[in-house]
Amino acid sequence: MITGELRSKIDRIWNDFWSGGISNPLEVIEQITYLLFLRRLDDLQTLAEKKARVTGGVIEDPKFLPGQDHLRWSRFKNLESKVMYKTVSTEVFPFLQQYGAQVGGDDSTYSDHMKDARFTIPTAALLSKVVDALDDIPMADRDTNGDLYEYMLSKIASAGTNGQFRTPRHIIDLMVAMTAPGPADEICDPACGTAGFLVAASEYVRREHPGTLTDAAQRKHFHESMFHGYDFDNVMLRIGSMNMLLHGIESPDIRYRDSLSEGASEDAEKYTLILANPPFAGSLDYESTAKSLLQVAKTKKTELLFLALFLKLLKPGGRAAVIVPDGVLSGATKTHKDLRRILVQDQKLDAVVKLPSGVFRPYAGVTTAILFFTKTNSGGTEDVWFYDVQADGFSLDDKRSAVEENDLPDVLARWESLSAEGDRARTDQSFLVSKTEIEAQGFDLSLNRYKQVVHDEAAHRPPLEIIGEIEALEDEIVKSVAEIKAMLA
Repeated sequence: MITGELRSKIDRIWNDFWSGGISNPLEVIEQITYLLFLRRLDDLQTLAEKKARVTGGVIEDPKFLPGQDHLRWSRFKNLESKVMYKTVSTEVFPFLQQYGAQVGGDDSTYSDHMKDARFTIPTAALLSKVVDALDDIPMADRDTNGDLYEYMLSKIASAGTNGQFRTPRHIIDLMVAMTAPGPADEICDPACGTAGFLVAASEYVRREHPGTLTDAAQRKHFHESMFHGYDFDNVMLRIGSMNMLLHGIESPDIRYRDSLSEGASEDAEKYTLILANPPFAGSLDYESTAKSLLQVAKTKKTELLFLALFLKLLKPGGRAAVIVPDGVLSGATKTHKDLRRILVQDQKLDAVVKLPSGVFRPYAGVTTAILFFTKTNSGGTEDVWFYDVQADGFSLDDKRSAVEENDLPDVLARWESLSAEGDRARTDQSFLVSKTEIEAQGFDLSLNRYKQVVHDEAAHRPPLEIIGEIEALEDEIVKSVAEIKAMLA
C-alpha cells in the first residue's frame, strides 16, 4: 500500500477534482484513467523510438502516427493551461476515441474501451493541476502503479458511492488464497467491476509461481489468455482494464457483456477457476436471459442465475469461490433447493464460509457467505466445511476501522488442514457436516442450521430452585405493599 508523499499526492489530486466541481468518485477515477492511458501511450512510443535508434530500424508498433506528435503527453503537458485544455478537449480525446481503429495492436483491449471516452474536466486550471500532479508520480514500477490505482479505487468505497463495485480487498485475498490459482488456470469473473479478483489472482500467481513469467509459453498465457472479465458497464470496463494494465497484465480479456444473456453461451466449459461477487439484486430482462440458465434456474433472481452461470462456464474439474447472499443458502423456493441439490449431489460442494453482516458496510448490510465448489458433473461431496467468520480485522459498523480481532488467517490455516477439522464440535467456529445430514435437512446450507450454541448454565438450573426464588420475590412484594398501606393509613 502506498504511504507518505505519494499518498498525499493522490489525495491532493482528488481534492483538486472535488474543488474543481467533479464530486462523483467514479467520474474522478474515469478521468484519471484516460490521462494515465495517454501517459502510457507516450511512454511506449518513447521506448519504441529508443529501440529504433539503437537498432537503426523503424519504429515498431507506433502509438502515434506522423503529424500526431502534439497529442503526446510529453508535448501537451508543457503547454500553457488554456492551450493545453483546447488541445486535449478538441484533439487528444477524439484521438483517444479513434485509437483502437487507428493503431490496434497489443493495446486493443484497452483502446476498445476508450472509444466512448468523454472529457468532463470543466476548466483549464483543473486540467493543468491534474496533469502536473500525475506527471510528478513515478510510473516505472509495477507494484507502485498497482498500489496507486488500488488506493484510488478504495476511495470509491470510502465515499460510499457506487461501492457495490468493490469487494473488500482482504476478502478477495482470502478467496484467492483458498483457491490457489496456478500458471495453467484460466480465470474468469463474469461480473468483474474494477477487476479486483483478477488483479489479486495475478499477484498470487506472480508471488507463488515466479517461474510463470520466465517461461515464454506461460508468460504469453499469463498476459493474454489467463484472465477474463465481463461487465455491462463501460465505465467499469475502462477502470478494470486500467487496473489490470497498471498491475502488469498486458492484454487481459476484459469485455462488454451481459453475462446472463444468450451471448455468453460461447464460453461454456471454458474456465478452470471462477472468482466472483455477482450483483445480488439487479434489473433483469427475462426475455434476453440465456435459456440454458433458465432451464437450471427458472427465476428472475440474479444471484441464482449467476450460480447457474458459474456451473455452466466451468470446465469439469474447475473450481469456484463466489460470494452469495444468505437467501441462497436457505431460500425455500424450488429453484433455491434445486440449485443447492445440484451443488451437493451433482457437483462437489467444498465449503461454506459465513461472513459477518458488516463486511460490505457502509453501502450494504446484507448477510453473505462464500461458497467454494468444484464442478465434477458426477458428485463427490462427502463432508462440507463450515466456518463462522465473526471478525475480519475491521469494525463491523459504517466506519470499518481496523481492529485486532481477525478470523481470516484462521480460516486459511484451517482450510489448508481440513483433515484435522473432523474432530471439531458443532459448538466450535468451524466444523464438518456430512452430505447425508445436509440432504436430510433439505439441502439447507445456512450455518445456523448445523451450529450448536453453548447456553449459559444459569439457564438450566433446577426448576424448584427457580420457583423458590419466585416465591421469595412474591413475599417481598407482598411485604412492601403492606408497608406502603400502613404508611398511608
